[in-house]
Amino acid sequence: ADNLYGRSGTILLTKGTVLSSAYLKSILRLNFNGVYIHDDHSKDLEIRKIINEDLRIQAVQGIKTIFIAAEDKQKIGNQRTKELELLVASIIEEIMQNENVLINMVDIKVFDDYTYYHSVNVAVISIVLGVALELTRQELHDLCLGALLHDIGKVFIPKHILKKENQLDYEEIEEVRQHPVTGCEYLKKAFQLPSSVITAIMDHHEKYDGSGYPEGRKADRISLSGKIIAISDVYDALTSNRPYRKALLPSDAIELIMGSSGTHFEPKLVDTFLRKIAPYPIGTLVFLSNEYTGIVVENHERFCLRPTIRIIKKEQHECAPFLLELVHHDNASVTITKVL
Repeated sequence: ADNLYGRSGTILLTKGTVLSSAYLKSILRLNFNGVYIHDDHSKDLEIRKIINEDLRIQAVQGIKTIFIAAEDKQKIGNQRTKELELLVASIIEEIMQNENVLINMVDIKVFDDYTYYHSVNVAVISIVLGVALELTRQELHDLCLGALLHDIGKVFIPKHILKKENQLDYEEIEEVRQHPVTGCEYLKKAFQLPSSVITAIMDHHEKYDGSGYPEGRKADRISLSGKIIAISDVYDALTSNRPYRKALLPSDAIELIMGSSGTHFEPKLVDTFLRKIAPYPIGTLVFLSNEYTGIVVENHERFCLRPTIRIIKKEQHECAPFLLELVHHDNASVTITKVL
């Protein structure tokens, strides 16, 4: 149902390709966590993207160039700075045009380029939240810059630590925890950045209850941008395949974030997050407490756990499709019990 992109933005499979068993094996081998499909039940569903794929790939390539330069401790030249500023402006503009759209998609990343896709995704989620919080254009600009560059300090961590599948030892954990500091030290020398951007990057692993790092800041001592990037960072990381675990479903990741409200994350920010990120993206196949099976066809901003569902099965038997509105008071007792 959509193009499948590989590294460097190359199209591996075009929209409309019939998925053979050989293609499915290749998709699994390349560590994709899914593809968008059309079948008889979902062919009329439209996934509205927050930013278009060309801009996303352009942003991934731009961030990749900057991270590679950072690895060599190079200064970022005027040309790269201008390109980054243009990317920031384009991302903000596109999201502001789609400000009423929920983040409704399961992200499909290339595993090998995780860091760069992750940086762009964190920026997109952060700006969606920033727009919902009615930040000014300048605040959105600084937030986007901070989100795109939040993990740049990881280029200075040895690769064997970043790719380790087993639990890190104490020294390795301490090395990883220094990446906000080393990233900010590099950026101060390589870029002319507003101090608010540096602060946001430094704060993105701080936690609301003071248990985060590198400085153990808490509550109002953490910058708003840092708090926004933190929640966006955790959500995108949880829903991505990593060397040490498989990606979580959006609903499971959101449940973890809800459970961390008041400890890791500011409660007001969690409330905003729940209004803008769909736990059950459009196209998700779900099983209900009344033993119906259906496909999510619409999400509602203020009722994130109560989407509209196209029922396709009763118990284990196909049935004539019909819509079930979980937001309707007649369906108050019906809940989603499982993602299939």
